[in-house]
Amino acid sequence: MGRGELQPVPTSFRRWAQKLRAAAEPAGAEEELEAWLDIVDGPDRRLASRALDPRVDIAARARTISLDLPADVTGPLLSDVPAAFHGGANDVLLAGLALAVAQWRRHRGGRGTDVLVDLEGHGRGDAVPGTDVSRTAGWFTSIHPVRIDAGQADWAQVRDGGPAAGAAVKKVKEQLRQVPSDGARYGLLRYFDDAAAEELSALPSAQIAFNYLGRVASGGGDADWDLAPEELPSGEDPRMPMAHVLEINAVTRDLPGGPELSAAWTWPDGTLGDDDVRELAEAWFTALRGLVAHVASGAGDGGFTPSDLLVDLDQGEIDTLQNAWRNGQ
Repeated sequence: MGRGELQPVPTSFRRWAQKLRAAAEPAGAEEELEAWLDIVDGPDRRLASRALDPRVDIAARARTISLDLPADVTGPLLSDVPAAFHGGANDVLLAGLALAVAQWRRHRGGRGTDVLVDLEGHGRGDAVPGTDVSRTAGWFTSIHPVRIDAGQADWAQVRDGGPAAGAAVKKVKEQLRQVPSDGARYGLLRYFDDAAAEELSALPSAQIAFNYLGRVASGGGDADWDLAPEELPSGEDPRMPMAHVLEINAVTRDLPGGPELSAAWTWPDGTLGDDDVRELAEAWFTALRGLVAHVASGAGDGGFTPSDLLVDLDQGEIDTLQNAWRNGQ
């Protein structure tokens, strides 16, 4: 095949959709229902001054603020910190979000440290066996709920990179590892299985959506592709009701000065004030800086969690063994 010629598409969007529908039939997906009910069922303390109104809270009335995390923080945040905890970027970013929401609530006299989040992904995973959509044009996406809870962390410790910062990452990492099939089959249950859909739809909906779009080259002019310059998200029908009180779309751009994490926070006008959202967004960045400081200090050098091991140990036992090894005992 000559230079510039497109490779064939292994699976068309139509064929993928047909196989997706067929994948909802096996009973294997139903076995996950109880796990999903455990994740979704529970308190979801209201973030906004009122509930969403689909007649009023539409895309045309959305407000957005964007914040950027500088390269000297973003670089180690997405490399050193995940490596120290044997995890990935979402483990770190969501741990910071859980810490920030808990602190934001406390500052307002609220209680509770857990938060239900709709976690969005690229949707080109393995939910549909026997397909390859790596070259298929189309907006593939997946979304599933996850309940994250960093515990009663001392905010001063988090801010300064103390032990509470590392403990939060370990907690949230393990909570994410408990998600059935990495969330790939949630949509099949929620929208294709009538009995499961009835149970899941009766439970609380997440007020926050989080989507980390990954890392892209930007600003250099030599990349094969780049993100469009408009704010994220974009392209919605202005009449479409907003599904969440807060939608967080984050992306890391590789700029000439180093990688920078950019986050757009979008919410329906009238549900939250600009200052409220900015405070939460800045608290998230404060928590992320604390995680970087925790690992950089040397005292907080991460460690394993139960899902990393083939033996049955809880986090306390793992920490005891790791501390003994570090101290040469």
